[in-house]
Amino acid sequence: MYLKCKLRELHIYLIRMTEGSSHMAYSAEFAGVYDILMEHIPYDEWADYICRLLEKAGIKSGLLLELGCGTGAMTRRLAGKGYDMIGIDNSADMLSEARELGLISKEDILYLCQDMRSFELYGTVAAAFCVCNTINYLLEEEELLEVFRLVNRYLDPGGLFIFDMDTVHAYENIMGDNTIAINREEGSFIWENTFYPEKCINEVRLTLFLPRLNPDGERVYIKREETHVRRAYSIDDIRRLIDEAGMEWVAAYGEMSEEEPDPLSERVYIVAREKYQQGKLYL
Repeated sequence: MYLKCKLRELHIYLIRMTEGSSHMAYSAEFAGVYDILMEHIPYDEWADYICRLLEKAGIKSGLLLELGCGTGAMTRRLAGKGYDMIGIDNSADMLSEARELGLISKEDILYLCQDMRSFELYGTVAAAFCVCNTINYLLEEEELLEVFRLVNRYLDPGGLFIFDMDTVHAYENIMGDNTIAINREEGSFIWENTFYPEKCINEVRLTLFLPRLNPDGERVYIKREETHVRRAYSIDDIRRLIDEAGMEWVAAYGEMSEEEPDPLSERVYIVAREKYQQGKLYL
């Protein structure tokens, strides 16, 4: 049981630790190993879940937007299901990896290097989604509100916005002040967590030891350090901000379900809908 819990914690740490953060552009070194670390994450199940929610709302085709797309793992999967895709991320290195992987999969995806708090599109989209705790990287309510307003601006009439969030329970009771390390052939990684209860902040100090060959052909390791800061919000606060942004609240779900989340939920999914806006150009 203890091992199972620790493995679950490690998966939480790995999930989108870098992908889509609104406050950092990430190193080329980490972008290069990111997908190796994430290879056991159930992207296919997540993509199926997003599609179920979209199809339930009658969105079976059209143009979708992913905020915080990172290396494009989810973007490519939704493209593979027949949707036209736009992926936005503020890390040029992550998007470089995404474009290279897109060439392999031969998916025609538009990737834009933009901050999700100030992104611009040339038109509207049928739906937008933002997964793997990217929203938690927005540390102030004002930032959340601006993202919600922008999404509402660029959604088709009645379009959906689907996003997930880590919960207060996950940061306080699962991650807490724990440290986890992983050692692999591709490198060694250490996550040191600190929880700040005043604002439900999870701070992660991430240390990477990555193998390289020196000029003499000898295997050596370089050390890289990054700090990631995320904030958990209550569902009531998110609903208030969704309303303030002019969107329609649809539902909050437990992870990978269509049931209400419970107090022990570690991740929740939020679904909101575009609502008529005075002054918005509707075609």
